Amino acid sequence: MTYQFDFSALIPYFGLLLHGIGVTLGLAAASSVLGLILGTAGAALSLHGRRRTRRLIAAYVELIRNTPFIVQMFFVFFGLPSMGLRLSAMTAALLAMTINVAAYAIEIIRAGLEAVPAGQTEAARGLGFRPLPLFCLIVLPQALAHVWPALVGQITITMLESAVVSQIAVVDLTHVGDLIQSRNYRTFETYFVITLIYLALAITV
Repeated sequence: MTYQFDFSALIPYFGLLLHGIGVTLGLAAASSVLGLILGTAGAALSLHGRRRTRRLIAAYVELIRNTPFIVQMFFVFFGLPSMGLRLSAMTAALLAMTINVAAYAIEIIRAGLEAVPAGQTEAARGLGFRPLPLFCLIVLPQALAHVWPALVGQITITMLESAVVSQIAVVDLTHVGDLIQSRNYRTFETYFVITLIYLALAITV
């Protein structure tokens, strides 16, 4: 008996799919923006901060980069409540994703900052730029230009890794796929479409 494909079984769930896409993109966008802000600050401090600050940032980066994201998310969602900090599933997912993005962004942006020629900084100081404007207007744009492909790649990876937030009942695209296939019993068609959507989102990013 041959399997009869029926993609029309997904049509009634079009609105649910759109909701899942929105949640996935929203989490990826918010965590990326927050993570890049934290990553920029962390990269600057890792280069110009005090020794103790640099060591703390290095330890944070190593901890996050060498542990699975799903474990980090479980720690935030299940571990923090034992210390009295209860978070909703969406907030926990956003916090875990932001922490994860920031750790990778610190190393990427730090490499970009180191790639900016020292002459650029010296010239800006000669023109009277103060430290903060110098960093924001002269150094940082050049640093981001050097590492932009790596940052975009990390953002894409973060969006794809966000699929695991379904494990704490965040109704993202993967969670929606689970819901749909549990209702229409069309597992192949459902996850095939979910896969194509993730592919389209990643290529778009």
